Amino acid sequence: MKNLRNLSIFACLFLFVFMPMRAEALPPPSPAGGNYLALDGVDDHAILDFETFGLLIPKGTNAFTFEAWIYPTTLADEDENVNAIIFSQQVRMDVVSHDLDGFVKLTGGAHIDFGEVNAPMTFGWIIDLAPNQWHHIAFQGGKKQKTTIILNELVRVTAQQITLAPDISHAEHPQDFTIGGFGKKIKRFFHGDHFHFWGHFTGYIDEVRISKIARYDIAKRGFTPRTKFKDDARTVALWHFDEPRGTREFSDTSGNAYHLVGKNGAMTDGTLAVEAEEKLATTWGQLKQ
Repeated sequence: MKNLRNLSIFACLFLFVFMPMRAEALPPPSPAGGNYLALDGVDDHAILDFETFGLLIPKGTNAFTFEAWIYPTTLADEDENVNAIIFSQQVRMDVVSHDLDGFVKLTGGAHIDFGEVNAPMTFGWIIDLAPNQWHHIAFQGGKKQKTTIILNELVRVTAQQITLAPDISHAEHPQDFTIGGFGKKIKRFFHGDHFHFWGHFTGYIDEVRISKIARYDIAKRGFTPRTKFKDDARTVALWHFDEPRGTREFSDTSGNAYHLVGKNGAMTDGTLAVEAEEKLATTWGQLKQ
């Protein structure tokens, strides 16, 4: 009986030491609650196959918003000239740590319809995207909307009005909609011999929503969502990533059946911090009895 009690005490002490370490290794809970998409930054990503699903924003759409919660943990080495992709198709957002004065930045770009010509364009930069914390990001615009990038409560108006291209066959990257990268680094040349890579995002991504509307009034503040993103008639796709930990298929809750598939290990994860504390308190209470 004494040996059993000693073993129980040892197990409890192990929980005190190990479980907080496990909790610290994970990010704080997502601001939206629930689980999130975990990406290791090597080659994992989530994908909608272009041949099956096509472009998410169809021709004639007059406004759009692409948004997500992100938690970057590791940023690309400056010497590697890597832009870490958050999501990409007609609209691209990524995290950049090279060039332009040494700051970490969030950047956005889009493939624009100029009538007879479709062309890619990169818009303004937002400085000081801090790693190891959650950020709400959004890229929005349209025919009657100024094109803007939003980082938490910070707004950058990057262009006047644009229309997203209904054909991106000219793109230097795959036409699939992807979250986290493309499964490989893609080298992109610009300005003579200078180049950079489109690479992979390291960290966590939650609550990705694509809409056929510019959702945020840039004349006001209070952009940061306080709850999970909502589905409405203007929602094209919405992924909560609330499937059980380890899931590699992610449901689109908009009703449009844009179900993502995780590649090369991309899967849902979630914090154990609260759960660990509850279990630890219960175990300690049982031992005291």
